[in-house]
Amino acid sequence: MATGFMGAMAMRRFKRWMDCRACATAGLLLIASMAHANDISVAALFPGKAVLVINSSAPRTVSVGQTTPEGIRLISADSSSAVIEFQGKRQTLVPGASGRFAGGSPASASSGRVVLSPDARGHYLTLGQINGGTVQFLVDTGATSIALPAAEARRLGIHYLSGQRGYTETANGKAAAWRVRLDTVKVGDITLHGVDAVVMEGDGLKVVLLGMSFLNRTEMQRDGQTLTLTKRF
Repeated sequence: MATGFMGAMAMRRFKRWMDCRACATAGLLLIASMAHANDISVAALFPGKAVLVINSSAPRTVSVGQTTPEGIRLISADSSSAVIEFQGKRQTLVPGASGRFAGGSPASASSGRVVLSPDARGHYLTLGQINGGTVQFLVDTGATSIALPAAEARRLGIHYLSGQRGYTETANGKAAAWRVRLDTVKVGDITLHGVDAVVMEGDGLKVVLLGMSFLNRTEMQRDGQTLTLTKRF
């Protein structure tokens, strides 16, 4: 009888231990779920609809008011931007730009990764920052470095005239150019420091080119139409 009683007590203790272990495992799974990040980019926009790429999945068309299985809700969409919501937090995205949600708010820790989608012409455009100022980049693997129009450099407070002067060939002929080093360049969750760039005068350059001085420090991966950049160093 004693042996049977002790065996029953041991079984109850074992069951309680297993129940506690199950609770702890469930808690860890809940924490992991809350920490999961959703990377979202806008591939195309239509009145009342947006084509979203979520976590590098295939593009899908989402209507205003619709919620995806990941919990991403499209609040509004027009020809210029889309407003998306996740667990009460909202972001406004333009085509080619990407956003990130984690645990109900934008991720506080940088993952060093950004997912880009092409526009209707196949160009990869994305919003980013240079020395803290917002710019729109055009990804250009043919450019040896980041290239900025002089007007953009002045707007960003870059004193390019103190840089190394040279010349570059454009569609309109030769143009004066200055080599500079940017303090910080940020695209999505990727932030790089000390990035070489060229500032060009004249009308040959209309946008900021995200060239190889930035791209060489990332791993570029094409998956269908999406382009994923992952920080290497």
